[in-house]
Amino acid sequence: MTEYSFFSTLGALLLFLVHLAVIARVILRPHREPASRIAWIVMIIALPVVGMVSYLLLGETNIGRRRVRRMREILAGMPNVAGAPGADASALQAQIPECYAHLFRVGHSVNGFEPVGGNRGRLLLDSNASIESLVADIDAAKDHVHLIFYIWLADNNGLKVVEALKRAAARKVTCRVMADGLGSRTMIDSEHWKGMRDARVHVATALPIGNLLLRPLLGRIDLRNHRKIVVIDDWITYCGSQNCADPEFLIKAKYAPWVDALMRFEGPIARQNQYLFAGDWMAHEDEDIRELLQRPLPPGEPGFAAQVIGTGPTVRNSAMPEVFETLMYAARRELFITTPYYVPDEAMQIALCASAYRGVETTIIFPARNDSFIVQAASRSYYADLLAAGIRIFEFEGGLLHTKSLTLDGEITLIGSANMDRRSFDLNYENNILLCDSALTAEMRRRQETYLTQSHEVTAEMVAQWPITRRLWNNAIAMLGPVL
Repeated sequence: MTEYSFFSTLGALLLFLVHLAVIARVILRPHREPASRIAWIVMIIALPVVGMVSYLLLGETNIGRRRVRRMREILAGMPNVAGAPGADASALQAQIPECYAHLFRVGHSVNGFEPVGGNRGRLLLDSNASIESLVADIDAAKDHVHLIFYIWLADNNGLKVVEALKRAAARKVTCRVMADGLGSRTMIDSEHWKGMRDARVHVATALPIGNLLLRPLLGRIDLRNHRKIVVIDDWITYCGSQNCADPEFLIKAKYAPWVDALMRFEGPIARQNQYLFAGDWMAHEDEDIRELLQRPLPPGEPGFAAQVIGTGPTVRNSAMPEVFETLMYAARRELFITTPYYVPDEAMQIALCASAYRGVETTIIFPARNDSFIVQAASRSYYADLLAAGIRIFEFEGGLLHTKSLTLDGEITLIGSANMDRRSFDLNYENNILLCDSALTAEMRRRQETYLTQSHEVTAEMVAQWPITRRLWNNAIAMLGPVL
């Protein structure tokens, strides 16, 4: 055997052993569906080098051991989430019909938050009205303003919020703001971010990118803080799909306007969003703000029951899909969903189809044009089965429908940042509010009806007439779902 052939054989053997080690790592990784393991193994066998590198960079839900350890230490030291110091317990008692109680028990299993009564809320008219409302609340703040946004742009609406925060800080209101290191990178790198810091607004970057070459060694670069949280004076909070930006959304203007829904709440539900904010803030900044979570709440007033559900890669695995699926199985008369991104796991697809099979009037609206052609193709691969079950599918034509909403039997609403895709299920930090109130649910349901007036219905006949090339593309992309 020549020296060249010896080293060639040795190299092949080493590559084979590395190959086996990565495959073993795929098999041993916890919290992976069998379909996901199989998809990764097939990819690694078919494209050995590309497959192994892809898995090591993107195959595991890892934000870095140091970050995980810090976040767990922070959460372990948080006050009892069930408590509401100084509040009237009777006023906070959640009035929930027994037929819906199990929905909130699932929510409680995620973060430990009990449903809390005494809340009021309203659905804001549109994106611009939402920013105007937010600015007005910041201008009226007396003690503190806390914000987290995934995307914060230096556009008209984004700068309105910047200036409102500067004004609040000048009044000695404590302002803490956080933006995602990837989604808000242009704002974070701008003079406006520095301007807020100079104005004594406390700023922080969630999951900073850092050095692009070294960052993958510290954890996946695409695990993001996708939350949209506002808490003002521990009593006002906002929840929905809207980022801090104009609806024209200049970074993806060809899909504009982005159509969002945001709810403004007053009441003890703000304390639960405060918990999420405090956990995120202390995980990134050396400032202990747990004292805020132990302050007495104002006297309670009559109001509806609500519960915050916050999920992410360091929260219980599969928490968000379990919430969606439980809501789907709970529907008895009507289930109405809007989501921009639909890449479900098998259990969610079955749950959604089951709602229609048992006679529930089930409707779902997607955007007709999606900013992710990959997600759009994957979503459409599920249309045939959804339609066969009796679900009505619509595609929204009036821009990119970005609203993530679910209404159930005229009583229950889920609104927030989570999409119905694997990224929201496993990779992103998300926040939603689940509420039980016929009046606010009716408001959300009317908004969903306005989306219908700007949508076209997709029928089984239309899907059957798609050319074979389109169906091949959609189904091929959907096969990558378990890998994402």
